[in-house]
Amino acid sequence: MAKLYFYYSAMNAGKSTMLLQSAYNYRERGMTPFILSPEIDTREGRSTVSSRIGLSQQAISFTTADNLFAIVQRLVEQGPVDCVLIDEAQFLTRTQVRQLADVCDSLDIPVLTYGLRTDFQGHLFEGSEMLLGWADTLSEIKTICHCGRKATMNMRIDDQGRAIKHGQQIQIGGNERYASVCRLHFQQGMAERRPDELPLLDKLDDNGIG
Repeated sequence: MAKLYFYYSAMNAGKSTMLLQSAYNYRERGMTPFILSPEIDTREGRSTVSSRIGLSQQAISFTTADNLFAIVQRLVEQGPVDCVLIDEAQFLTRTQVRQLADVCDSLDIPVLTYGLRTDFQGHLFEGSEMLLGWADTLSEIKTICHCGRKATMNMRIDDQGRAIKHGQQIQIGGNERYASVCRLHFQQGMAERRPDELPLLDKLDDNGIG
């Protein structure tokens, strides 16, 4: 039975690189994978998935109004579909996650989704929340904070590198707009108090732990 996979991480952990590598592995074995990418992420064009190390691949774009089961079903009618890979899976709707589960259960096609777990305020994205509950397999892709700890949070920053605490949940951007940090430094950046009012955090940094 095909499975629904969710590979999640903070930003800059190499999710798109892993997606493209998985697609390559399928093609190398003479199989046919299809990559789907949400239209909301237009940094590299509406139908392209690109990684920070220079890899890229054409993808089928979709909106939150599209039925992903119907899209895959049409692809099946045109030829073999051995795997479906979803980029930026945090932008899926709850309904679309269920449609992807139906792709696995009714069409027996594995679905590999890659995305962020939480937004810049530490809240779950809709698609990520649903995938955490519905995916057969959950896998964390790890990256590190500037302090050397595992980065689990996504901090939105301004032009001076200061944490932005309020705003719309979705704002497309890269390293110029987001930083991957550990929970400690996320809380320090998002704190309403001034840094000089956080002696514990400062003490940890002074000891080389932060």
